[in-house]
Amino acid sequence: MPPPADIVKVAIEWPGANAQLIEMDQKRPLSSIIREVCDGWSLSGSEQFALRYADGPQLYITEQSRGDIKNGTILRLAISPARAARQLLERIQSHGIDARLEALKELAKLSADPTFATEFINMEGIGTLARLVESGTHFGEMLAFTLTAFLELMDHGIVSWDLISLSFIKQIAGYVNQPMVDVSILQRSLAILESMVLNSHSLYHRVAQEITVGQLIGHLQVSNQEIQTYAIALINALFLKAPEDRRQEMASTLAQKHLRSIILNHVIRGNRPIKAEMAHQLYVLQVLTFNLLEERMMTKMDPNDQAQRDIIFELRRIAFDGENDPTGTEKRKAMYTKDYKMLGFTNHVNPAMDFTQTPPGMLALDNMLYLAKVHQDTYIRIVLENSSREDKHECPFGRCAIELTRMLCEILQVGELPNEGCNDYHPMFFTHDRAWEEFFCVCIQLLNKTWKEMRATAEDFNKVMQVVREQITRALAMKPSSIDQLKNKLRGLNYSEILRLRQSERMSQDDFQSPPIIELRERIQPEILELIKQQRLNRLCEGSCFRKLGNRRRQEKFWFCRLSLNHKVLHYGDLDESPQGEVPFELLSDKIPVSDIKSVVTGKDCPHMKEKSALKQNKEVLELAFSVLYDPDETLNFVAPNKYEYCIWTDGLCALLGREMGSDLTRSDLDTLISMEMKLRLLDLENITIPEAPPPVPKEPSSYNFTYNYS
Repeated sequence: MPPPADIVKVAIEWPGANAQLIEMDQKRPLSSIIREVCDGWSLSGSEQFALRYADGPQLYITEQSRGDIKNGTILRLAISPARAARQLLERIQSHGIDARLEALKELAKLSADPTFATEFINMEGIGTLARLVESGTHFGEMLAFTLTAFLELMDHGIVSWDLISLSFIKQIAGYVNQPMVDVSILQRSLAILESMVLNSHSLYHRVAQEITVGQLIGHLQVSNQEIQTYAIALINALFLKAPEDRRQEMASTLAQKHLRSIILNHVIRGNRPIKAEMAHQLYVLQVLTFNLLEERMMTKMDPNDQAQRDIIFELRRIAFDGENDPTGTEKRKAMYTKDYKMLGFTNHVNPAMDFTQTPPGMLALDNMLYLAKVHQDTYIRIVLENSSREDKHECPFGRCAIELTRMLCEILQVGELPNEGCNDYHPMFFTHDRAWEEFFCVCIQLLNKTWKEMRATAEDFNKVMQVVREQITRALAMKPSSIDQLKNKLRGLNYSEILRLRQSERMSQDDFQSPPIIELRERIQPEILELIKQQRLNRLCEGSCFRKLGNRRRQEKFWFCRLSLNHKVLHYGDLDESPQGEVPFELLSDKIPVSDIKSVVTGKDCPHMKEKSALKQNKEVLELAFSVLYDPDETLNFVAPNKYEYCIWTDGLCALLGREMGSDLTRSDLDTLISMEMKLRLLDLENITIPEAPPPVPKEPSSYNFTYNYS
C-alpha cells in the first residue's frame, strides 16, 4: 500500500552524527519537525536551527517551499537563516583577515538563498558590504566575494537600487576604468553597473557620467569572452536606457571608437566559438542599432519642405543629368512629371506624396539617396533600364524602393525591443559602417533582377514582393558572414530556384492527392508515427539541459532532465554549468514516476508563466514554456532552449502519456518521412520487371489501380 500523499521519506544529516531517516508529515508545522530532529541528537534551542537541502544550491526549507521535498531527498540540519546572517555579519566586520575572507566566501554562497538574503538585508547587511567596497581597503579574493554577495543580494529585489550611494558607484566604476584589474572583480563590477542602469533611471545618469565608453571598448579587445560579454551587455544597457536624443550621439561616439570593427575582429572572428550569452548580446546590439532608424521610419515627408523636396530633385538630377533642363516653367514642369514617372513614383506630379505613409516614411528616401550617391552606376542602370522597357513590364523603382524599405523594416523588426533569449544576430551587419544602407542596395538589385526573371507587369507587383521577401529571408537564414556572401547566397536563390523549393516543399501536400495515393499514405502513417514516437522517447532518455529563469541571464543556472530507459521515471536535478554530453542518472537527485503525471500544459497555461515575475517574459519565452503536472498537485516547469527541443519534449511527453503528438516538428517529420517512403515504394513499383504472363484469369480489381510516373 503506497504511503499517504502528505508523507515524504527523507534522510537528515548533522556533522559527526548518524543520519536520521524520518517520515516527514507535510501537515505538521516545520518547527515541530525540527524540534523532533534536534531531540534525536540531544540538541537544545531548536528555534536556532533550520533544514536545508544537502545537495545542489543547498537552499533553506521554509513553510512555503517545503512542498518541493520529494521522497528520498537528503536534508541537512543547519543553523537558522537569522542566526547564520548574524554570525556572518559579525565575522565580516572582524579584524582577522583570514576569518573575514572565509566569512565573505560563505556569504557569497548563501546570498543566493532568498530566505537567508531577507534576514541579512534586514540586519543592514547590504549597507555593511557597500561600506567595505567604498573603503577601498579590500582587494583580490576578498573584494571579489564581497561584490558577488552584494550582487546576489540585490538580485532578489528586496531593496531598491536607488539607495546606492554615489561613492559606491564611483568605486565600482573605478574598477572598470582601471587598465589592470583582477578578472573576477572586473566581471562583477560590470554586472553591478549593468544592473544599476537597467533597474534605476537616476543611476543610469550617474553611471553614464562615470564610465568611459573608450574603456568599455577596451575590454572587448581582451581574450576572455566572459569579460567581452559583460562589456557589451553594459554598452547595451546604456544604449537601451539612454534618452532618445542621446542615442544618436552615443551611436556616433561608438562609431568613432570603431566599436563595430573591434567586435568583428575580436569577437565574431575571434579564435573561440560564440557562446549563447555573447550571441544574445550581439543580437541586442544589432536590434538597438537598427532601432536608431525608427525615427526616420516614422517621419512623414512634408511636401512643402524645400530641403526634403531637394532630395527628390537630386534623385532626378543624378538619373537624368539635370543640366539640360529647359528654361520655360511649363516645359520644365512637363519634363519633371515625365522623369518622375520614369523614376517609378506613384504620384508623378508631386512625388513627395509617396513618402507620407509610415512606415517607411523618410527612411525610404534616405535609402534611395544613398544608392544614388554611393552606387551611382547601379542606380542609373536600374532607372534607365526600366525606363526603356515596355510600360507594362517596367519595374517602378520609386514604388519598389518604398515597399522594399517597409519590408526590410519588418524582417529586421526595426522599432521593436529585443527578445529575451533570442540569439539571432547576423555577422554581416558588423562588417560595414553603413550595413543597413548596403543591405538595401543589395536587395533593390535583387528585386529588379527578380522582376525581370518573372517577366512581371504592374499587376504582379505584390507577387514579386512576396518572392523577394522569401529570397531575402532564406538568404538571411543561412547567416552570410559578409555583404558579398549575401550577394552569393541571393544569386543562388533566383526565381527558378524559389519555384523549385516551393514545389519540393509542397510535394507531400500537392503531388499526392489522388485517392490511391491517399490510401497508401493512410496505410503508411501508423508505422511512421511509431518511428517518430520511438525517436522522441529515445531523445528523452538521452536528456536535455534547461536554463533556470532568473533576473540576470549571464549568471546562468542549469538543470538537466532525462527519462529512465524503461520509460517509467523522469529524473532531474540541478547542475553548476551546462553539461557536455549525457548526465548520469546518479547525478540527478530528483525523480517523478511517469504514473504520477496527470498532464502536460504549454505556453500561458504553465504555472511559471502565470506568476507575477513571468508577466515580463516575452512572446518567445512563452512559446518555449511547458510544464508537467503530477500528483499531488505538483508541477515541473520547463523553458526549452529552442523550438526544436520544445517540440521534442512536448511530443515525447505526450507519447509517454499515450496522447497525440501535435507539434509542428512532428507534422513536418511525418510529411517528410511518409513522402520518402511513398517515393521508395512507388519507385519499386516502376522497377518491377513483369514476366511474360499466362492467359489472364478473372480476379478482384486492385485497390492500387493507377499509373504514377516518378522522376
